[in-house]
This record gives sequence, C-alpha cells and structure tokens, in this order.
Amino acid sequence: MKERAQRLALFSAIEGGATFWSREITERGVQSVFDRIKGNVYDSVKHAALVEKVQSFDSPTAFQSIEKLGAHFIIPGDAQWPLRVDELECPPIGLIVKGNIEILSNPSLAIVGTRNPTPYGVRIAGDFAAGFVDREWDIVSGGAYGVDTAAHRGALVAEGRTIAVIASGIDLQYPSGNSRLFEEICENGAIVTEVMPGVPALPHRFLTRNRLIAALSQATLVVEAAFRSGSLRTARDAAELMRPVMAIPGPINSPSSEGCHRLIGERAAELVTSVPDAIELISAL
Repeated sequence: MKERAQRLALFSAIEGGATFWSREITERGVQSVFDRIKGNVYDSVKHAALVEKVQSFDSPTAFQSIEKLGAHFIIPGDAQWPLRVDELECPPIGLIVKGNIEILSNPSLAIVGTRNPTPYGVRIAGDFAAGFVDREWDIVSGGAYGVDTAAHRGALVAEGRTIAVIASGIDLQYPSGNSRLFEEICENGAIVTEVMPGVPALPHRFLTRNRLIAALSQATLVVEAAFRSGSLRTARDAAELMRPVMAIPGPINSPSSEGCHRLIGERAAELVTSVPDAIELISAL
C-alpha cells in the first residue's frame, strides 16, 4: 500500500510524459523520488508547485475520490497492469481506470483520426472496428468526436469491447457530448486516464495521452487525418514502439485524407483497404 500511495502522490503532481521525472523514477525508484521531493532535494524554485503538491498530498482522500467514481488506480506490478505501456520512453506512473480493468492487455487495435470526418471516414472507422471485434480484438481510441466516436460505436454495435483513453479526469469525460457513449463503453470496456479526477483536458494532455493509445494497442490504424493532426502523433508514437501502423487512403483531393497520404507516402504507414488486409499485415509483422 505504501508504494501505491506514493505513486498516487507523484501521479497527482507530475504531468504524463515528463521526461525528467520519468528518468528519475526509472533510475532511483518511486520511494527514493518521493522521499527526495518530500525532503526538498530538488530545485525548490523550478519545481515549487510540484513539491508543494506532493508534500500536501492527502492519499486517503484521493483514494476515496477515485473509488467514489467507481474507478481504480492501478500501478506496475498489478495483475491488471498493461505491460505494453512499459515500453514507452516515459511510461505512466499509474493509470486510473473505470469499467472492466481486466481487458487492458487484450489484443487491441487503435483507430484514430480527425474530429471532422467525412461520411466515408465515419463508415470506414465503424466497419474496421466491427471487423476487428468479430475477430475478438478490442478497439482503442480517444473518446473524441469524429473518427474516435465512430470507432467506439462500431465496436459497441458489433457487441465488442472498446477502450477510451481520455485527456481529462475520469469524472469529466471530455467531451461532455459523449457522456452517453462513455457510459456504454464502461459496460464491457473501459475508460483510461493518466490524470486525477477534476483535471481538465488541456491541449498538451491530448498529445501525451496519444502515446497511451498507441502503447495500449498492438497496432494503429489512421482513418482520416489532416496534414497536421494529432492522429499523426499517435501513429508516430506507435512506430517508435515498433508496432504496425496502417492508414486508409482517401480521395486525392480530400483535405481529410492528406495526413493518411502523407504517412503512406513517407512509408510511415502501410496502406490497407480492408479488415483482412489489416489482419494479414499485423500477423506478418
């Protein structure tokens, strides 16, 4: 319990993907970093806010706030911990999960893309999600509008499981317009976050959560994405983990497909046009 409480204290104060703190925890261990922060060993000016958070942290109250939301705080070493995320350069200190915490290590495909898809993109995302669910894979996405929503819904319609990795606290479930979707996801799937309850979804948190989408999945599929898109970051995170990256081609004059064509053109993603294509590609790697 001691390590769990120390990890939650660090989790509450350190932003996901923080290179310095990730390296410190890897090299020194959780207890040492916790003790060093409590003992004011680190730069008291540079890290003032973080040190104050850790020193004033009330772990019983924090654990209660998570439990009241029907969620769990899991850490490395737990039976439910998804070992795939440990391959990240900056692995999470812990994860807050609501729903079925047993599925985080299942075979899974990340489906990502634009928040403003064409009808074509919506259909393709749903079809690929359903196709992979039929083959007993789970679907991972970010819970956002657009391609994310289509992927989650495609999995649910096919009576499968899906995981939403969100950038806000488990109680906020941004965007709020997807609140009903999040409830449906939790029935058999899960919502995962790397921040405490009450923490808002700020822009930089979407980028850091994208690495979790890639890491939780055995492969990533980009359906539609603009030339500059957060989905491309997820694809590159997956590539860095040596996981298969695939992209769906679109009309050559469609701005919504420019990012996919860019990935394919740079050979950063394999072109796929059907679920059997994608399955065959993943199986071959």
